[in-house]
Amino acid sequence: MQPKHICLLTGATGGIGQAIAQLFDAQGFQLILHGRNELKLETLQKSLKGNHHIICGDLNDAEVRRVLIDEAFADLAHQPTMLINNAGISQFKSFDEIHGDDIESLISTNLIATIDFTRLFLCRVKESSTIVNVGSAYGAIGYPGYSLYCASKFGLRGFTEALMRELANSDHRVCYFAPRATNTSINSTSVQRMNSELGNNSDTPEFVAQELLTLINSKSARKTVGWPEKFFARINGVLPEVVDKSIIKQTKEILTFARGEQ
Repeated sequence: MQPKHICLLTGATGGIGQAIAQLFDAQGFQLILHGRNELKLETLQKSLKGNHHIICGDLNDAEVRRVLIDEAFADLAHQPTMLINNAGISQFKSFDEIHGDDIESLISTNLIATIDFTRLFLCRVKESSTIVNVGSAYGAIGYPGYSLYCASKFGLRGFTEALMRELANSDHRVCYFAPRATNTSINSTSVQRMNSELGNNSDTPEFVAQELLTLINSKSARKTVGWPEKFFARINGVLPEVVDKSIIKQTKEILTFARGEQ
């Protein structure tokens, strides 16, 4: 039986990545799993039922990105027609504690690498394709302690929207997927404590993976997960002053967590 799609999934060994891999495996997708840790990739590969492949390397390195794409497209009979750009890092830190290296690392991982990997994928794919860029609710809502992360995800959302409109009359579909806080190791202890203290909602990786699959199976170009984040994202685009008031009254408390004071 032919697979539904051959899907290239970056960041496959993270919490959301593993949940996507497990769900898509159960749904009959063939996967090309990317990560930076070969042992973790092999462990994930063995845990799945299907015949999947792994590619290992750091997406921050431009030459490695080219090599990874070559590996993904090496089998002429089984080339990917779907790309899920899931790889990314987070940082919860007040802006006065950020260093120059933090800026380069986070923007490179979350934005530059994703843009270039998408370019390389589109240069190689020979038929219709689907590209899903995994962003964040913080790609539409600026939040204290997440200035760099917000910058990267706002940028990713803008890139995805522009590319989606540019390719709208082609055989390539481009989507933006924005989960809210998710219960994975990407969130530090400080973030977990803050979310608990402020009553911020979070989702399981399995729920997020299912929502991503729902987006893929729909005709939509974008999906934001969770309430009230979905509502705030829309309001922030029209009346940001309303969201300002809601967030700013919590800023002092948020920054105590960002600085590790709680």
